[in-house]
Amino acid sequence: MNESTPRLKFTEKLSYGMGDTASNFFFQTFNIFLLYYYTDVFGISAAAVGTLFLITRLWDTVNDPLMGVVSDRTRSRFGKFRPYLLWLCIPYGIIGYLMFANPDLSGTGKLVYAYCTYTAMMMVYTAINIPYSAMMGVMSPSSIERTSLASYRFFCAFAGGLLISMFVRPLVGFLGAGNEARGFQLTMALFALVSIALFLVAFWNTKERVQPKSDQKNDIKGDVLALLKNRPWLILFLAAVFTLANVAVRNGATVYYFKYYVGDDGSPFFLIFDKTTVVMTGGMIGLIIGVAFANPLASRFDKRSIMMLFSALNALSIGVLFFLRPDQYGLMLALSFLGALLAGPTVPLVWSMYADVADFGEWRMGRRSTGLVFAAALFAQKFGLTIGGALSGWLLGLFGFVANAEQGPSAMLGIRLLFTVIPAGLALLAVVAIRFYPLRDAELARIETDLQNRRQNKSKTAGGEVVVAPA
Repeated sequence: MNESTPRLKFTEKLSYGMGDTASNFFFQTFNIFLLYYYTDVFGISAAAVGTLFLITRLWDTVNDPLMGVVSDRTRSRFGKFRPYLLWLCIPYGIIGYLMFANPDLSGTGKLVYAYCTYTAMMMVYTAINIPYSAMMGVMSPSSIERTSLASYRFFCAFAGGLLISMFVRPLVGFLGAGNEARGFQLTMALFALVSIALFLVAFWNTKERVQPKSDQKNDIKGDVLALLKNRPWLILFLAAVFTLANVAVRNGATVYYFKYYVGDDGSPFFLIFDKTTVVMTGGMIGLIIGVAFANPLASRFDKRSIMMLFSALNALSIGVLFFLRPDQYGLMLALSFLGALLAGPTVPLVWSMYADVADFGEWRMGRRSTGLVFAAALFAQKFGLTIGGALSGWLLGLFGFVANAEQGPSAMLGIRLLFTVIPAGLALLAVVAIRFYPLRDAELARIETDLQNRRQNKSKTAGGEVVVAPA
């Protein structure tokens, strides 16, 4: 890190991370429980949910680059990206709650309601999370400091995910008093309030420091063309699609796998937690521990090499689960924990790589479009989630799944494949993509120094705006 670059304070890093805790109170709930909620609680067929996920998420991916362009051009006394946390946190909480409000409607009415509320939720999620993600690229010009910031972000994100894994099913049971629909409704109302508060903490305690050149032209066509010429971003785009398709397929299949294959009836297995909750909790603890290793690993080894090795080992741990019998729950728990532990370091590393890609674009093509870079990253991830979510619903229908009934051999095989072999294959495709990522740590250090020198020279010779604000 350049010695003139100020280090971010602990409180600022932690406050920034709390924004992703807020996001995960809904996002992680959607990943794990939404397919189950729609089929087994709200009463929509699995195939219809698969199509719902495809259509709404495809529409949502269109919004991502648009939001990136909008946020790059935002001007306010709070900066480009921070104000969206303040402006949109309350709509975010309200719409997230409405998704689980469970109105008494006909079959068609339920499907229409699901389309409307899920589409609205994904739109407001885009509008608040693209600016939030882009903040990582402008809070510090240092690649090392951004990796540290990403570690805080995803430690907090997975801490939120841990709470989801541990407490959604117990809260649904407790608050609903046997009424699962009522339980989800009250649980999500609680999560909405907490999310709003955490977004406000992230807003008040962070600061934007890196600004584009004062003479940079802000034309959309130029920004998009520069992004398409950015080879490192294109590679990360492919890797993100495969990775998030893997996550969507496996998370969507988790409750089904333990309910129908392992035989989890929801009764307490460990203290107040059932088998599904214990394995999800173990996985989130593994992710949190893994995230803590991201910064130490990145300080000693090349990011690309870490990504490839740990992603491949994660794929192996997921694939092996296919061969386990229903009574081998201890091994399931151990392998799920191991796979999450191996995946943990890769999450903050890939997001710090997106910030590096924004630096590369400015260095190579003279254009800094941080919001668009992170919007495109979320576009790729949501596209992966779209593929994975639709695939889950369609394959369940194809294999003959019937909600709340004993499953036949074909449906059981489909559930096992969705939880193990299919996500493992998608994880390996992500490894292949990362293999072609060209930015190594030595080159990133050179880019960081060159950009710092350019900014300082520009400020001295042209009277341009100061690019790096004081801490």
